[in-house]
Amino acid sequence: MELIPAIDLQDGRCVRLYQGDFTQSTVYGEDPAAMAQRWEAEGAQRIHVVDLDGARSGRPTNSDAVRAIVRGVHIPVQLGGGLRREEDINRALELGVDRVILGTAAVEHTDRIAGIIERFGSRIVVGVDARNGKVATAGWTSTADVWAVDLVRHMAELGVARIIYTDISRDGTLTEPNFAALTELLRPGGPAIIASGGIADISHLQRLAQLNVEATIVGKALYAGRFTLSDALAALAGTGNDRT
Repeated sequence: MELIPAIDLQDGRCVRLYQGDFTQSTVYGEDPAAMAQRWEAEGAQRIHVVDLDGARSGRPTNSDAVRAIVRGVHIPVQLGGGLRREEDINRALELGVDRVILGTAAVEHTDRIAGIIERFGSRIVVGVDARNGKVATAGWTSTADVWAVDLVRHMAELGVARIIYTDISRDGTLTEPNFAALTELLRPGGPAIIASGGIADISHLQRLAQLNVEATIVGKALYAGRFTLSDALAALAGTGNDRT
C-alpha cells in the first residue's frame, strides 16, 4: 500500500483543517516546497496537494506554491482543489503535476467525465468527499443530494480507474478511518480506492493495507507527530496489495 503525505495549501502556506472547516486551520509551514522535500527525504514516493482556496472559490488559486512543490521534488505530485474545467486540468499538467483530482466537477458536470477520461486517461482521479454518506462539494461547503457509494459506482462506469475517498467527519480528527465505508466501496474489478481521513496511528494504516486499498493519504497524524513517515513505511513493508 502506498503512503502519500498531504500538503493542503491556504494562502500559500501549508495548513490542516479540522473536519474541512476553513475557520479551524492550523499552519504547519510557510514553505510548502520545503515540506514536500521533507516528505521525499523521509521516503515518500508521491505527494498529495490540495489547493484549499481553489476548492472553495472554484478556480486554481495557489499555482505558485504548486509549481514550487513540483520543481522542488523528484517524485510525482497529485493535485486537487478548484480544478473544474478542462483548461484547469491542462494548466495543472503544464505545472508538472502527475495526476489531477476532480471533485465538484464529477458531481456538477458528470456528463463531461467520460470525455475527460478518454482524453487524459489515468492522470485523472476522482475525489469523493462524504459527509454522512452524501457527497460534499465546493471545498466541502455544500452537500449534494448524491450518495457517495452511488457516485463511486457511476464514476467506475464512466471509466474512472482511481477514487480518493475522504470521510469529512474524520478528516483532521485523529480518530480512525471510516473502515465500513471503505469496505463497501472496494469491489473486485472496481476502481482503485485511496483512503483519506481519520488516520491516527500506524495500526490504522496496517488495517487499511489489509483491506486492499491502493494507497492512503496521511496529513494530520504526520504533522502532529503521531508517527514518522519513515516508521510508517517500515511498518507497512511487505503489506502491499495486488492492484497494478
